[in-house]
Amino acid sequence: MAKISFLLSAPGADKPTPIFCFLSFNGRRVKVYANRSIHPKQWDAKERRALTRGYPRNGAINDWLELLTKRLTACYDTHAAAGTAPTAAELRALAETEEAEEPAPVVDAPQKFWQQYDEWVNYTRAAGTVRTAQAHATAGRHLREFAEANGYAIDFDTLTPTMGDRWAAYLLNVARLTDNTINKHLGRLKAFMKWAGKRGYTESTALDRVSWARREPDVIALSSAELAALETLPLPVGSRLEKGRAWFLLACYTGLRYSDLVSIRPQHLRPATEKLPAHLRLTAKKTRAVVNVPLSAAALTLVNRLLANELDTLKNQPITNPVLNRFLKELGQLAGIDSPVEVIRYRGGVADVTTCPKYEKLTVHTARRTFVTLNLGKGMSAEFVMKLTGHTSYKSFQRYVNLTPQRVAEEFARFHEMPG
Repeated sequence: MAKISFLLSAPGADKPTPIFCFLSFNGRRVKVYANRSIHPKQWDAKERRALTRGYPRNGAINDWLELLTKRLTACYDTHAAAGTAPTAAELRALAETEEAEEPAPVVDAPQKFWQQYDEWVNYTRAAGTVRTAQAHATAGRHLREFAEANGYAIDFDTLTPTMGDRWAAYLLNVARLTDNTINKHLGRLKAFMKWAGKRGYTESTALDRVSWARREPDVIALSSAELAALETLPLPVGSRLEKGRAWFLLACYTGLRYSDLVSIRPQHLRPATEKLPAHLRLTAKKTRAVVNVPLSAAALTLVNRLLANELDTLKNQPITNPVLNRFLKELGQLAGIDSPVEVIRYRGGVADVTTCPKYEKLTVHTARRTFVTLNLGKGMSAEFVMKLTGHTSYKSFQRYVNLTPQRVAEEFARFHEMPG
């Protein structure tokens, strides 16, 4: 039996690198280039496939890798049945032909529907919410794949509750998505239908009757002791990890998202006056809401370093989100942030629980959750913290609140006499 593994030629490169595979059989191993390249930050080394979340165009790369896998496997099986072995040249030639030999029959979706879906994605992108547009495009890609796999013609009239249920089942069992992601994709499709309804493209509201339970995972946030350990970790000034820590700490001190941190410009920094402290005033990239963030002394120092380009990479660019996430795991390990945490993912209501050191789950977004958790712990009202973070509803804000057992016990003790 043949085994196929896809790898990157230069996984540590900072530019697109070719994808190749090893086809192993009968003690032999043949290297076949896949005729595709990808930036390492967009590659899932564990799954050995291109990342699609945030990179909707990568779905085409994965489609090609699956087709190439089928070609290589079929070639090997044909030779094995004849008692022969495929040559390296024969296998490599399979990656040079782009057309599929026998394309699967697909029922074409009405072109108008997809044109209007693309119009919605472009409308969202033009409004300045690029990441939201990417999420909409990803939902659309999953819907296309579902339609192709089931021979289902997607149109406004065929988006029935039954179809919605089937798509949700496909996302769960075939795409292997979590309950939260399925809930979001259903929400995006419903949002598109409402948008289309306002423009007179459809009057259908059938999808409103389709739902999928959202089950919130536990919030990962740093405690004050863990944050202090990270702050006092000795690091060479100007090193990659020291710069990475500075970006993360600034997010912890301000509660800003990564997209807002990297957009900070001199005009956003307002100096202190007799009535107001130094603060940042900017428009949040995600919500387009104007936020005013007071700056502590430590935060102001980091903002000044950022504006002086002292936190940039050697290429004079901010550290990218994926790279910063990798740095944070290394920083967390060095700082001893290694208490065990349970990570729960729900699929079809069934909990998939894993335990790992806390540093393995640190991301840039942990900083925003840390900001909320620690400031609530200091006694700030939820309304005040929401004003700083730019949240417009308590429901969305509540997901950032990390009410650990210790935090609950401490708050209870503030109002009750406890035994000695």
